[in-house]
Amino acid sequence: MAKSVEGKVIVITGAGRGIGREIALLAAAEGAQVVVNDLGGSSEGEGADGKVADQVVGEIRKAGGIAIANGDSVADPQGAERIIKAAIDNFGRIDCVVNNAGILRDRIFHRMSAVDWDAVIKVHLYGAFYVSKAAAPYFKDQESGSFVHFTSTSGLVGNFGQANYAAAKLGIVGLSKSIALDMSRFHVRSNCVSPFAWSRLIGTIPVDTPEQKARVERIQVTMTASKIAPIVVFLASDLAKDVTGQIFAVRKDEVFLMSQSRPMRVAHKEGGWTPQAIADTVLPAFRSALYPLERSQDVFNWEPL
Repeated sequence: MAKSVEGKVIVITGAGRGIGREIALLAAAEGAQVVVNDLGGSSEGEGADGKVADQVVGEIRKAGGIAIANGDSVADPQGAERIIKAAIDNFGRIDCVVNNAGILRDRIFHRMSAVDWDAVIKVHLYGAFYVSKAAAPYFKDQESGSFVHFTSTSGLVGNFGQANYAAAKLGIVGLSKSIALDMSRFHVRSNCVSPFAWSRLIGTIPVDTPEQKARVERIQVTMTASKIAPIVVFLASDLAKDVTGQIFAVRKDEVFLMSQSRPMRVAHKEGGWTPQAIADTVLPAFRSALYPLERSQDVFNWEPL
């Protein structure tokens, strides 16, 4: 049976642990040559440890796969260039970038510092841009390539205490769509994946109530990181050659195609509106369609299948 990414070169950021590690292992098992990038820092982005990426490379090689380690930070534009150059220097090409690296600094909004905001935006949003930008010239020249960016229902739907993370993750959706539009003429694809899975970052979520504790325990047991890897490898492969500009979510054995912003209602008034006229006419007409203040678990409110 043919392997889905045989001979492809795939860069995976944040691949030393959790979801990134599982993507790296599956990509290698499916025939890819993998650049395992991980700074090896803490969940809040502090420190560095090169052994984290080395360990995953060791696992891949032990299983007969091909991989190299890279410890650069995605939040540094020069570091991002070195990540991509590692693929070119070692394997001669680059076929897919998986922007998975991330950190969390959860704070309720009125207590969030500029430092917490900057750190999370820098790794997630700037990091996705820097690494994608470094790969783009190679994709353009070879007229092929795939980007897979990680978003989150924290941005797509909402969550408490994650304004920095939610803003970054929703920004990544806009980045992905822009890349898909701008680079489609070169047959380059760009898609997003929103994962539901137990990871080191999910482990930082506070569990202040029995309901929160039960939810986190359920994630840990049933929604393992390995469940996310197949959709990513699929999007990296030629099996997805016609798929671009999309947002997928994965929860245990469920795969969702997520909606994107489109008009839902329209109101027109010859000559224009006044604030009072909007209150009198538009609001009553739109009220039933207004979105409530929901979080991810309010929308995905059934047991994972």
